[in-house]
Amino acid sequence: MSDLLKSAETLNAMFWPRACAVLGASDNPSKIGGIPVRFFKEYGYEGDFYPINPTRDTVQGLPAFPSIEDVDGPVDMAIMAVPEHLALETAEACARKGVKALVTLTSGFAEAGEQGIANQARLKKIGKDAGMRIIGPNCLGYFNPKNHIYATFSTSFTHGMPKVGNVGMVSQSGAFGSHCFVLGREKGIGFSYWVTTGNEVDVDVAECIAFMSQDPGTDVICAYIEGCKDGARLEEALRLAYEARKPVLIQKVGRSDVGTQAAASHTASLTGADQVYDAVFERYNAYRCLTVDELIDITHAASNGVLPKGRNVAVGSISGGAAVMMADAASDAGLEMEPLPDAAQAKLKELIPFAGTRNPVDFTAMVYNDLSLITKNFDVILGEGNYDAVVGFFAFLAYSEKLSESIIEALKPIREKYPDALILMSVTGPKHVLDKFEDAGFPCIAEPYRALEVVAALAKIEEGFQKGLPSIEGMPEAPTLMPGKYNEMEAKAMLAEAGVPSAQEKLTNSADDAASAASEIGYPVVMKIVSPDILHKTEIGGVALGLADDGAVISAYNEIMERAKVAYPNARIDGIMVGRMLTNGTEMILGVQSDVVFGPVVMAGLGGIFTEVLKDVTFMRAPFGKREAMEMIDRLKGSAILKGARGTQKADIEAVAEAIARVSVFADKNANVLDSIDVNPLLVLPEGEGAVALDGLIVTKE
Repeated sequence: MSDLLKSAETLNAMFWPRACAVLGASDNPSKIGGIPVRFFKEYGYEGDFYPINPTRDTVQGLPAFPSIEDVDGPVDMAIMAVPEHLALETAEACARKGVKALVTLTSGFAEAGEQGIANQARLKKIGKDAGMRIIGPNCLGYFNPKNHIYATFSTSFTHGMPKVGNVGMVSQSGAFGSHCFVLGREKGIGFSYWVTTGNEVDVDVAECIAFMSQDPGTDVICAYIEGCKDGARLEEALRLAYEARKPVLIQKVGRSDVGTQAAASHTASLTGADQVYDAVFERYNAYRCLTVDELIDITHAASNGVLPKGRNVAVGSISGGAAVMMADAASDAGLEMEPLPDAAQAKLKELIPFAGTRNPVDFTAMVYNDLSLITKNFDVILGEGNYDAVVGFFAFLAYSEKLSESIIEALKPIREKYPDALILMSVTGPKHVLDKFEDAGFPCIAEPYRALEVVAALAKIEEGFQKGLPSIEGMPEAPTLMPGKYNEMEAKAMLAEAGVPSAQEKLTNSADDAASAASEIGYPVVMKIVSPDILHKTEIGGVALGLADDGAVISAYNEIMERAKVAYPNARIDGIMVGRMLTNGTEMILGVQSDVVFGPVVMAGLGGIFTEVLKDVTFMRAPFGKREAMEMIDRLKGSAILKGARGTQKADIEAVAEAIARVSVFADKNANVLDSIDVNPLLVLPEGEGAVALDGLIVTKE
């Protein structure tokens, strides 16, 4: 069992405690220290509960204790709601008492400057030395509706309690986590757990995901994060959820520079490069949501337990206009809307002669006159259309409770006949009416365009599960990189050993040697200064292209050497490279960056304007195999150019994918030494001729 799993198991003491206490318990049920007391009193917790307050004999009518150490008997979980200046001594008292889990609502730690950082380090040591798990500080706590524990001061329950269900929710932000809970509750989501982690002095989002991945009552995990300090833990947690086949939906904020700065000041999290998070989420099939509405809608739909096996979707609608819009939405979302078979269309025409029957199916408002037409239409669509998902549009009909109940009765035979089909309803109305659709097995999404986006998201999640995790099985062993400075030729020699070959080239140390090398290689040639201290050769005039004869080579040699000595008088110059000038290919870039949070991440893109202006690049966390490298290429907006669009020459995509994958394995093996790799350009030759590095840079960590 991994260390993360062992650690996650200890969270049982937090989620399932036999005895709880509130430190800083207030007699005022509206204060931070009083709200949890009220919750323990009112919401049905059946274990032992102890309010701790040294100035009162009773708190909200319950006997109070001056110190947690005065409690007679064990305390599994304690909630700390004391002022900042009392927090450390209170935590020490809990440690002496043998508390297993401490929920630290108190703020003013690492998010509040140097002294707060020092206090948080002390809090961490207190917990570690005692084996006491700490959630927070600067958090909003958690709840477990199954045993009626509401260890939080969030007032979101005062206007609606959570429904017990199969969704685990974890958020670094307390207030936003409460907002997500309320939106989820109103959507009809049932919760297994809800946790906010704050500054994550101990328990973090990764550990909560790991815990939920092993929990038999949790089927879907949704998370809000601003960043993480330990990328390996987050990756392991996502892998555990993947292996348990539990969809993970994540809203990761801090995509902009301003957002990154705000995240750092909020919970003192590291954020890392945003594209790297995308690469990690892609690797482990975690679906990234840009908005909270998207997060809640997809989580809600996923919690019903049905993921479409493909992307072929049908629409059945009372409105022709909505049907057209939903067809556009399907196309925008990358879904397919194959037409119904002719025989099926004929059956639908017999039911309603003026209906649109191709797909989308417009069965019109005529179904209100005969509700059995709803049953018959959906039966034909699902029974004869071979669709992976069906979306029904019924507009605002849920505002009519009587009509809604009749429609639900018409739909129930469909749910019973096709229990494994994904069927969503685009319908709006009062929550208590929509809940009836939900209870009958029809998740409701009011906005029809969003309904198709949700189908596409679920299809992508299922594709990720079907695909499997990245594998480097069959990839050759990578060479070992030693620390130090590498000139271009040394870097390209190492890259060639790793799996990225170079064009024919030779290192020369005089003008005559250069001319001889050029004649041997064959004109035209390229020449470059070779020095581990000169990384940007073009900027100093250290590169000459298209040299066609001996005279041009000799002249270029002398000019390049002089420019290099003027620009970098103290640089170590190893000579001048003479290489074959290749132009018959497509330029790409290939790079690796050692991310501060996650380690080596591979980047690939088309060169020139595609990189500089269009930012057409893709990322993947190393290591991975050729399949994932192919997917990286396919995600490029300009990938059609490599595939021979509009009569252009088809490039050797197989060779590029092999090079990308081999670099990923090399980068992963040397993660402790490697800082970055830059192959720019990587020239992709015509199909069957390979790909070669025309320039290469390797930088190791100091």
